[in-house]
Order: sequence, then C-alpha cells, then structure tokens
Amino acid sequence: MISEKIPEWLEFYMDKINKLAVYNQSNRPNHVLVNEYLPGQGIMPHTDGPLFHPIVTTITCGSHTVLEFYERHSTEDFTKDQGCTTSELGLPKPCATLLLERQSLLILQEDMYHRHLHGISEQTQDTIDETIKNLHLCQAKVGDELKRSTRISLTIRNAPKSTKIKLFS
Repeated sequence: MISEKIPEWLEFYMDKINKLAVYNQSNRPNHVLVNEYLPGQGIMPHTDGPLFHPIVTTITCGSHTVLEFYERHSTEDFTKDQGCTTSELGLPKPCATLLLERQSLLILQEDMYHRHLHGISEQTQDTIDETIKNLHLCQAKVGDELKRSTRISLTIRNAPKSTKIKLFS
C-alpha cells in the first residue's frame, strides 16, 4: 500500500464516518476504494484480508445491490461437502443477503468480517424476497423487482501498514 493524499470530497465522507465512532482514534480510516459496477457486473465472494483493520464501511451511490454472505470454509470442506449448503449447480448458497439501497452505509465488522466471504452476483435485476435480512429497514418490499443501474461504491477503511513514498515529483 502506497499512501497518497485523499481528495477533499472523499475526506468529507471519511469525517462523517469517523463521527459515528465506528473506528477508534488509532484506527481512523485512511483508505478509500472507489468502484463502479454496471448492471450485470458483480464481485466474486471474498474477504478484505489482513491488509486492513477488520472494519469496513461502504457507501452505496447510484443503484442498489444485493450483498451476499457465505460461510468461510477451507477448500477441503468444499470437496468433502461438509457443512456447505449448495445450489443445484453445486455452488455454495449465501447464508445471508442484505439489500444495499442507494445512499446507504454498510458497516462490516466482527464475525461478518472474519468468518464470512461477501460478494455480489452478476445480475441486472433483483427480486426482493424474505431472505433479505435487513428488509425491515429498507423501502423495498417482498415481491419488488429492482432493476440495477450503475452503482458507485465508496469503501472506506483503515490500512494499518502503508508506505509513504513519492511516486511522482
């Protein structure tokens, strides 16, 4: 990780998140990842890994999306099919899903950070059902069909080990 100055417009959002006291003073956010997802694009299930302090906050701009969580298993567990719920195609099924509405903030920490993978399916539309864990907090209702448009995510977190070198003078 190479440290660069965060643009002012992103510092504004980092400061707002800091005021929520999600991070302690020694682990304030110092890293922002900006991603654009077009309809039909997703991201494979993954963890954010050891480069980051184990709290991640994500602001969803533009379109909604459905974030899926998967239990973390070793490769051996999948080959032996121990404890994994799979679809008809043999792929793991999500153990939880969240609807990330536009202008929402997701705070991912503790077990959901350490013990689960998270990803987004490659779809152009989401059918809302009762499996979405945060539906009671959302404007969408069971049965709604939400068409995805372009989504911009601001993933704000702390990268404890970063190098401060100048790439360009």
